[in-house]
Amino acid sequence: MATHLITGAGSGIGAAVAGRLLARGDELYLFARNAGRAKELADRFPGAHTLVADLAVPDRLSWALDHQQLPERVDSLLHIAGVVDLGTVGELTTRTWNATLAANLVSPAELTRLFLPQLRVANGHVVFVNSGAGLNAHATWAAYAASKHGLKALADSLRAEEHANGVRVTSVYPGRTATPMQVKVHQQEGREYDAGQWIDPESVATTVLCALDLPRDAEINDLTVRPGR
Repeated sequence: MATHLITGAGSGIGAAVAGRLLARGDELYLFARNAGRAKELADRFPGAHTLVADLAVPDRLSWALDHQQLPERVDSLLHIAGVVDLGTVGELTTRTWNATLAANLVSPAELTRLFLPQLRVANGHVVFVNSGAGLNAHATWAAYAASKHGLKALADSLRAEEHANGVRVTSVYPGRTATPMQVKVHQQEGREYDAGQWIDPESVATTVLCALDLPRDAEINDLTVRPGR
């Protein structure tokens, strides 16, 4: 039985991944921003553990985790949580920039740092669920795309540093996926939302599990997923 730490398990891709891993009997530790959210996750995923740690405040992650029971073994750390706020460079405030970078880049870097010793011992796997915006930036996507371009750089550097330690690192770049985040994006764009146009979160979950389950003689570094419709 493998032990997985997952951010973003409350909805969308994260919930799909958590459900699949729990169904096959793996042990899960799910990050929640507060105690109320932790209870919701515990109710939704019976048997899973929760860790209260607010990704919006990366400077407090170490302190928060020091006060909780952590797993002794970590087979994978799955970075799936994310935030998005659209706006032109001329409109975006430092508040938006800082909030986006904190949740999408700095917190994944800090969580990776904190759990790297356990990952090394287990020859574990770090998976960054990035975005198509991590490869190409478009108008009004500057803050989000910058955070995701940074996440790619984080993953690439981590892979080069930890290969000799047996830690695998994978970046997954989904296109638009039918999640609550996509609903918000459509609202910001002033467009009608049709979930049927976009990737099912379960399909992205399948790609994540494919990377996790790959035999140790190989490693998926980068995996791009696009809508098939």
